[in-house]
Amino acid sequence: MPFLDDPETNHRRARAAEWFLTLQDRILAAFEAIEAAATGPFFPEAALPGRAERREWTRENHDGAPGGGGRTGMLRGRVFEKAGVHVSHVHGSFAPEFAGQIPGAAEDPRFAAAGISLIAHPWNPNAPTVHMNTRFVVTSKAWFGGGADLTPMLDRRRIQEDPDSLRFHAAMRAPCLAHGRDYARYKAWCDEYFFLKHRNEPRGIGGIFYDYVDSGDWEADFAFTRAVGEAFLAVYPAILEANLATPWREADRHEQQVRRGRYVEFNLLYDRGTIFGLKTGGNVESILSSMPPSVRWP
Repeated sequence: MPFLDDPETNHRRARAAEWFLTLQDRILAAFEAIEAAATGPFFPEAALPGRAERREWTRENHDGAPGGGGRTGMLRGRVFEKAGVHVSHVHGSFAPEFAGQIPGAAEDPRFAAAGISLIAHPWNPNAPTVHMNTRFVVTSKAWFGGGADLTPMLDRRRIQEDPDSLRFHAAMRAPCLAHGRDYARYKAWCDEYFFLKHRNEPRGIGGIFYDYVDSGDWEADFAFTRAVGEAFLAVYPAILEANLATPWREADRHEQQVRRGRYVEFNLLYDRGTIFGLKTGGNVESILSSMPPSVRWP
């Protein structure tokens, strides 16, 4: 029986989707708490604490049939210039030219996918941008994927010895070790994936990246993916809070915006999540919310 017709697989999809919704709420609550507790310095000075704005959306397939949907979560305030935490649970069929690129889709072009994806862009140039995504994908195969990576904005902080880098790598290593996963492979995969080939430079300082995870023990794979989400929730707010009181100069803001330009280049040229979302009729607003709110190119 194909996975998409299997009741057990559909039950698993529902469980994964529910977890992603719960994680979205917890992350947004943590971000709101940071906004409420922060004491500055702020840019702009008069900004009020931000509150998350959630919006439900629905998707139609190419034939007009229902194709699932999701919930966006956007937050702007005095700490976050822009943060998007989005969940989706969609289904449909791949276009023929895209199906060959997805495992299991050549045999059956139907798919279903549930996941959470976030990118946070703080105001303070000392605070790093962060990305996290975890997902469960079903075609005629089924697997988990995801990861998280950190992008410091200032060159002097883009080193592996920086406290933020050390803390983030330790957090991403922990779920891999606890669940018997190949941390060295996932770390190297992240370094290779988040690399701007046209500039011959990494996007950030790394993290972990994994895909096509199907060990044969779905519960174990799901537990690992949940642990990645928990690790992110524990580490990034702590990193953010450690940087919020650090003052910056106008030159730092300029450098931050130039580095954000590199982020735009990666997401539009290489990011598979962006391409997947656009080619499967996803919510364009949430897909492109990863773009920084202000950038510059030198």
